[in-house]
Amino acid sequence: MGEAGRSFIPDIQQASSSSLMSAILAGIIFNISNILLVASINLAGMAVAFPVGVGLALALGVITTYIGNPQGDPLILFLGVVCVVIAIIFTAIAYGRVTQEADKSRRNKGLITAILAGIIMGWFFRFLADSMSDNFSQPASGLMTPYSALVLFAVGLFLSNFVLNRLVMKKPISGEPVNGKMYFSGSLRDHVCGWLGGMIWCVGLAFSLIASGQAGYAISYGLGQGATMIAVIWGVFIWREFASAPAGTNKLLLTMFISYIVGIVLIIAANQ
Repeated sequence: MGEAGRSFIPDIQQASSSSLMSAILAGIIFNISNILLVASINLAGMAVAFPVGVGLALALGVITTYIGNPQGDPLILFLGVVCVVIAIIFTAIAYGRVTQEADKSRRNKGLITAILAGIIMGWFFRFLADSMSDNFSQPASGLMTPYSALVLFAVGLFLSNFVLNRLVMKKPISGEPVNGKMYFSGSLRDHVCGWLGGMIWCVGLAFSLIASGQAGYAISYGLGQGATMIAVIWGVFIWREFASAPAGTNKLLLTMFISYIVGIVLIIAANQ
C-alpha cells in the first residue's frame, strides 16, 4: 500500500486527542449499528436487512461525509444516492408482499431495526474521516494516516463489545436472554466463521480508507457499500428468502438491483 507517510507509533504519538477519540468513537458507533443490523437479519432476512440498513447508511453516510470533505461532482453524487434510496423503497415493497400474517410482527420489527441500524451506521465514517489526513504522503499534524485510524477504530469496536454485548445478552432484540458462557458452547466452525467474517470486512474497510485519498471520503464510502448487492444475491438466490412471494415480486427485486447498481455507477462517475 506504499511506504510514504508516518509509521504507526510516531503517528499515534503526534495525533491530537480529538483525532484519537474520533476514530475510537467511529468504532463504537459502527459496533452499535452492526449489532442492530445482525439482529435485523435474524428477524427479516439478509435480502431485506442489508439493502434497507446498509443502503440507508450509504445515503446518509455519503451526505454527512461529503459535507465534511466535499470532493467529486455533488450533482452526480447525490443522484447516485437518490437511486440507492429508490432501491431501498422497492426492497421494502417486495418485502411487504412476501410477509405473511403469522410472522408480520416479527418481520416488521426486523425492518424497523434495519432502519435504525442504517441511521446509526451512516455516521461512523464521518467520525473516522475526521481523524484522518487526506494527504497520506505528508499527513497533517494532529491527524492520522488511514492505517493508524483503522487500528483506533478497531480498539473502539473491540472495547465497546464488553458493554454492548452484555446489554444485548440481557435484553435481546429477538430471542431469549443468554449469558456469556453460551459463547463457549458454540462450535469451532461457528467461531471461525465469525472471526473470518470480521477479518474480511476489516480488510475491505482498509482498502476503502486507502482509496479515499484519491476518490474522496464520500465516494470511497459509497463504493464500499456496494457489498450490499453481494448480500442480496445470497439472500435471494442462495437462501431463497423470496421463494414464497406472489407473482410480480421478481420485477420489484430486479428494479431494486438495477437502481442500486445505477446508484453505485453514478457514485463512481462523480469522481471523474
